[in-house]
Amino acid sequence: MTTPLAPLVPRGAVLGDEVYARLGEAILDGRLPPGERLRDHELADWLGVSRTPVREALQRLERVGLVEVSPNRYTRVSQPNDKVEADTFELVAYNMGIAVRMATARCSDETLASALERLDELIEASRADEPAELAHTSHVFFREVTRATGNLALIQFIREYEIAIRRNLASWQPFLACPVGRTAAYERFRAAFSQRDGARAEEELRGIHGFR
Repeated sequence: MTTPLAPLVPRGAVLGDEVYARLGEAILDGRLPPGERLRDHELADWLGVSRTPVREALQRLERVGLVEVSPNRYTRVSQPNDKVEADTFELVAYNMGIAVRMATARCSDETLASALERLDELIEASRADEPAELAHTSHVFFREVTRATGNLALIQFIREYEIAIRRNLASWQPFLACPVGRTAAYERFRAAFSQRDGARAEEELRGIHGFR
């Protein structure tokens, strides 16, 4: 490996979760680039932990597709490809539609108001035609919507796959290229979301992402 990782300072969370997050972030920011060999003893030495949480983290990273393993040959960072990126985008778009339906049906008025504030930030990013900011505000909004569902299975699923989602959607570009038409679509989505019309909000959202 080219760049050793800094020692991990435990923050009170489960050590395996911290190692998983640290390795995932290193993959995201390129310190562990695609094709990089991952040796558990080296990672453990650099992080200042035993090999057990490192092995657990590598197994989890393999399950979400960020690491690939060939028994007795190698463990390495996987290489993103068009198929993986397209499949991830489709999964996220449909999951977020489901989350919107659940959230509008059950969240408190206070939670809804907070989500609408995040949605307004997303709409402003769309109006300014800033794809990177649009991606960021979308992530923040849908993270809040996922929590608003109160569905522990969905929350856990998104939490586990968040690193993979962020890596696989790093090159994401909005389906609706025209900022005027795209922003109008987001405003229709906002109207439905604010009125707790989950079915219409889900339909508008899927149209925004090309899955209507």
